[in-house]
Amino acid sequence: MNLPLSASNINQSPLFTPWRDPRSGVTSYVLTSSAAPWQQPLYFVNDGFGDGGRYYWFYCGFPPAGNHNEGLALGVADFAAHTTRYFPETQFLDASPVVEAATGAVLWCGGVNLWRRGPGADATVELVNRLPDDLTRGRRPWRVATHLTFSADGQRVNFDAEVGTDWLVGDFPLDGTPPRVWQKFDRCYNHAQFCPADAELQLIAQDTAVHPLSGGTLAPENRLWLIRRGARAFPVLPASGSGLDGHEWWSADGRRIWFVRYHRGVCCVALANARADRVDDPPVAEVWSLPTVSFAHASRDERLVVANCAPSPTENSVRLLNRATGRVTVIATNLPPLPTTARNFHTQAMPRFCLEDEFISYTTTVGGTAGVALVPVREVK
Repeated sequence: MNLPLSASNINQSPLFTPWRDPRSGVTSYVLTSSAAPWQQPLYFVNDGFGDGGRYYWFYCGFPPAGNHNEGLALGVADFAAHTTRYFPETQFLDASPVVEAATGAVLWCGGVNLWRRGPGADATVELVNRLPDDLTRGRRPWRVATHLTFSADGQRVNFDAEVGTDWLVGDFPLDGTPPRVWQKFDRCYNHAQFCPADAELQLIAQDTAVHPLSGGTLAPENRLWLIRRGARAFPVLPASGSGLDGHEWWSADGRRIWFVRYHRGVCCVALANARADRVDDPPVAEVWSLPTVSFAHASRDERLVVANCAPSPTENSVRLLNRATGRVTVIATNLPPLPTTARNFHTQAMPRFCLEDEFISYTTTVGGTAGVALVPVREVK
C-alpha cells in the first residue's frame, strides 16, 4: 500500500494492528508502529490528517515526564513510506498543534513562539510568529493557545494566551506581521476556535482560573462566549450560568455551536440565535440524551455524533449515534484505566471525525498505555 490512508485500505497498512472490542464486536485499528511509548490523537477539535491522508500527526509522550500542559511533542505517520517519525523539536504547550490539511505541515506553540514544520524527515522548523515583548514583559506563558485553529480565510491562527494574571484572546497572522489582541481579560478565557465561516469571529470558553501566585481558583459562571474582532466578548447563553456546559466545537459550516451539557447530553445552538443584544435564552437543541457524556463531536453533515462516556474514573467508552436512524453503536465498551504515573495526561478517549469523515479517531488504552485508534466510519454508521 503506497496510497494515502483510507477506510478501504487501512487493513493493509503495516502501521496498524486491528483490535476487536470483545463486547461490541467493532474493530478499531491501533497505531502500533511506535514513535513514543505514549501516543494520542490531537485534541478533539483538530484533525491530525494532512495531504489527503498521506500523513497523520499525533501526540508523543514519555511518562512520567510531562503533563497535560507541557512535555509532549509530535510524531507523524507517513502512509506512503510506511514509517512513523518522532520530532522532539516540536515540544508544545497545552494542546496547541494544528495541521495544514493541504500540505501536511503542522503548527504549534512553544514558549512565546508559533512554529511550523513539514512532515518530512528533512523538513526545517520555521518561526512563524511570536507574542511580543510588550505583552509578555519577561513572563513565561502558561499557554499561548489551547488548540490552534485557522481563520476562515486561512491567513491567521488564534491564540488565547495566559501570561501571569493576564488572559489575552487574539490572532497570529501567518505572514509574520504583529499579532493582534482582540480583548484582554482578568479571568480565564481559553479554548478559542475561529468560526469556519467568519474570519473575524471566535468561540471562546470561560474556564476555571487558577491564580498563578496564590493557587486560588475561580470557577466558570457561564462557559460559552463569542468574540468578534473590534467588539467585546458576550455569552452565547446569557441565562445559563450553570457551569455545566463544556467541550464545545463549531459545526463544519459555522452555523451552529455544539457542546456537551454534563449530566444531560450533547446539545447545539444556532449561531444566528446567539447575539450580544439578547435578553433571553436562545433555543438549545438537545441532540442526544446521554447523561455520562464527557466529550463529543459531529460529522460534517451533522448526521452522526460520536461521544466519549466516562461515568466514573475507571470507565471510559466510545459510542456513535446515527441521527437519521436513531441507532447507537458502541465502538469501545470499557477502555481500561492507566497507571497512576500516566494520569498527569488527559486519558479520556476524546473521539472526533477526521479525514473528511472517513474515520473516527480516539485515544485507546487497551495496550496498557495511550494509543491512537482509528475506526472506519462506513463500518459503524
